[in-house]
This record gives sequence, C-alpha cells and structure tokens, in this order.
Amino acid sequence: MSSLHRVEYEITPPKSAISIDWPELWRYRDLFLVMSWRDLSVRYKQTALGVVWAVVQPLLTTVIFTVIFGRIAKIPTSGNAVEASHVPYPVFVLIGLICWQFYSGTITKTSESMVLNAQMIQKVYFPRLIIPGSMIISGVVDMTIVSVILGIMMACYGFTPHLVGVAVIPLLVISLILTTVGQGLMCSAVNVRYRDVRYALPFVVQTMMYVTPVIYPVGMLDGHPWLKTLMIWLNPISGTITNARTGLVGDGNIDWPMLFISLGMGAVYFILGLLYFRRTERHFADIV
Repeated sequence: MSSLHRVEYEITPPKSAISIDWPELWRYRDLFLVMSWRDLSVRYKQTALGVVWAVVQPLLTTVIFTVIFGRIAKIPTSGNAVEASHVPYPVFVLIGLICWQFYSGTITKTSESMVLNAQMIQKVYFPRLIIPGSMIISGVVDMTIVSVILGIMMACYGFTPHLVGVAVIPLLVISLILTTVGQGLMCSAVNVRYRDVRYALPFVVQTMMYVTPVIYPVGMLDGHPWLKTLMIWLNPISGTITNARTGLVGDGNIDWPMLFISLGMGAVYFILGLLYFRRTERHFADIV
C-alpha cells in the first residue's frame, strides 16, 4: 500500500511590508502564466487584425507625429536647434514611443486589474501580486514586437546599434519596468478604495506624455535647467528614453548620471508602490 503525503501550507502575514515571498510566488507560477496568457488572448480577441494592432498603433502614431512635429513644427532630434542631428525623426520618435507605450499601457491596465478580478479575490487565496504582475507580460510582448520593427526601420535608414548602446539596454529595461510596476502597484491599490483613479489616470497619462521627451529631445530644456532637473528626477522615463536614443543610434554619449538617476528613482517608485500595496492588500477582499 502506498502512503499518501499531504502537503499543508500556512498562510501568514508578510514579515515586512516590502518583502516578496518568492517561494510562494513560485508555487503559484501556473496561475501567473494562465492570467498572463488570458490577458494576451483576450486583448485582441474578435479583432480582424489581431496582434497586428501591436504594430499598427505605434507605426501610425509615428507617421502622425513625424508629419505634425517633425515636418510642420520642425522639432529637432538634438538638443541644439541650430546644429542638425543625423537621426531621422521617425526613428527618433519610435524609440520614445516604444518606452512610452509600454509605460502608459501597462500602468493603465494594472490600475484596473484588482477591480476587474474582484470575484477571484473574494473567493480564493493567492498572492495578490500575481494580478498586477501578469499585466506586465503583454506590455513586454508588445514592446518586443515593436522593437523588431524599430530594428528594421534603423536598417532601412542605415543605422547600426552601438555596442555600448546594446550593453545598456538591460539597465534601461530594468529602469522602465521598476518605474512602471511601482506606479502600477500604487494605482491598483488606490483604485480599490477610490474609483476616481479610473477617471483621473487617463488624463494624467495623456498629460505626462508632453512632459516626457517622446516627441522632443530633453536637450531642448537646457535653457530651463530647473524644469529639466524636475523632469529627470521625478520622471525616470525621461532618462530611459534619452539614453535609449543615444545608445541605439549613437547621437552623443550615454548620460551615465541620468541613467543612474532613472534607475534610482525607478527603485524608489517600486519600493513605495510595493509598500503601499502590501499594506492595503489584506483589505482588498472586503472593499474591492
């Protein structure tokens, strides 16, 4: 006769507000994968173009921005409006859009994730971090697809990524993910208690695009040093986009201080978002 082995898990409060129980998350990896796949499959379900939308949207936006801001407004791709840059505006703006659309799309979906999964939260226990964490996957997939299009566009314009630029890409991605996840965790937790977030966040995100160097170089703010300093410190996406452009197309040298500021502020946003999320998650099932 074979003996049956019963495994019991004890659910206990986290030892620290910013701790992550990695073994517990690993036990629920199947749920994470299922929720990630669900988000990917539902996103383009019953659409004629399907996943092609992940390419069509940034490309159309690139064309529109190139016509309006590159041709009509004649915004330069370098900080010096007198000295012309060798970087074509479509390549310049698409690099910014890749980072920005990952940030804006992921943070918007993450903010609604807890409310949309209210029934699951109320009926069964699982690490709540899985819900907003699974929202990141679709953003990473879209960013990867558009990055391939960027590579094709750069090849058409005759650009080859510099070795230094390729080497710093992991740091740029880490900075981008830390900032997005941190702010997403904060928004998702606040949205459980205050549903005003769903109305305020789209306006805030839309406004932030114009205070982020997506359509213009951060060097255009050299004449306003206090404004440039605020942008770099409070908006880590600015440093990420700026160094991504510099590294990939070789338009100048990597701004290491700006890169480390982006990494540091991304870590700060991540810790603050995780801290607030962990402090409030025990009440999610009651008020969601």
